[in-house]
Amino acid sequence: MPNFKNPSPPADGYRGRFAPSPTGPLHAGSLVAALGSWLDARKNHGKWLLRMEDLDAPRCIPGADQEIMRQLLTCGLKWDEEPTWQSKHQERYKKALKRLNKLKIIYPCTCSRQGIANALEARGVITPCNQEMVYPGTCRPDQIGTYDEEGRSSSEVAWRIALPPELTIHFEDLALGKQIQDLNREVGDFALHRRDGIFTYQLAVVVDDAEQGITHIVRGADLLDNTARQIYLQRVLDYETPSYLHLPLVLDEHGEKLSKQTLASAIHTENPQQALQELRKAGRHLGLRDLPDGKETSIAEWLLAATQAWDRKIIFS
Repeated sequence: MPNFKNPSPPADGYRGRFAPSPTGPLHAGSLVAALGSWLDARKNHGKWLLRMEDLDAPRCIPGADQEIMRQLLTCGLKWDEEPTWQSKHQERYKKALKRLNKLKIIYPCTCSRQGIANALEARGVITPCNQEMVYPGTCRPDQIGTYDEEGRSSSEVAWRIALPPELTIHFEDLALGKQIQDLNREVGDFALHRRDGIFTYQLAVVVDDAEQGITHIVRGADLLDNTARQIYLQRVLDYETPSYLHLPLVLDEHGEKLSKQTLASAIHTENPQQALQELRKAGRHLGLRDLPDGKETSIAEWLLAATQAWDRKIIFS
């Protein structure tokens, strides 16, 4: 196990990012994440990057990435470097998995979701709807070795990380304060590579953030539960740990998070006037008040005022 490193920013200062999945156009919830991350970068005189998380190809919609980029630009949310697509960086994820293999901390898993649910039920554990199942360790070997390339790349198995005992991750969220998660009790050995050959979000996002030198991650609170896993991966891969800030979710009338899965409507950005209205709604959700609301206000003027008013302390107030 490598020595864990203390978080420290790279030499070029603040680097943030917005990383949508191109499964459809932006909706109100994703605009809140985009605006919040953009404002935090601008307030701190940093750079804001755009990354398309398109590894799960069956879920991605052709042209959605271009539509998202058009919507962002219409809203005045310009990125500072060339956009990237995860699907173009498969080799970097393979390299990270190979590194974990050499550390002897990953193992193959043939469990299906139903098999995991059945194993948990046999133990008297019922996972509530929409909550992630804690992996029961069905396929975990007593001794974990180094797997050869042929076995490691097999599409017949998933690859999970073997967590050490008593693994509790502490971190400070810039908006929510102190956070703690017992990974063994609340998550279990989590997957890094799926049985269908797709690298998981957990591995890809950690590798990409490290490759791009991301220092600050501003995203929706639905991803708060993923943070401890990602911090642990950063540690074992000897990466720097960014600062985290999680934003309040936009909920529908049923109290559920807006998403493509819940058929969230796309924001209206056909013209600057519509885009400004959407920005104003997102700003109010982020706690921004007393911003210019005149009909003659431009998007640039509103964004400047919003940047000046941005304060992490008011997000959840």
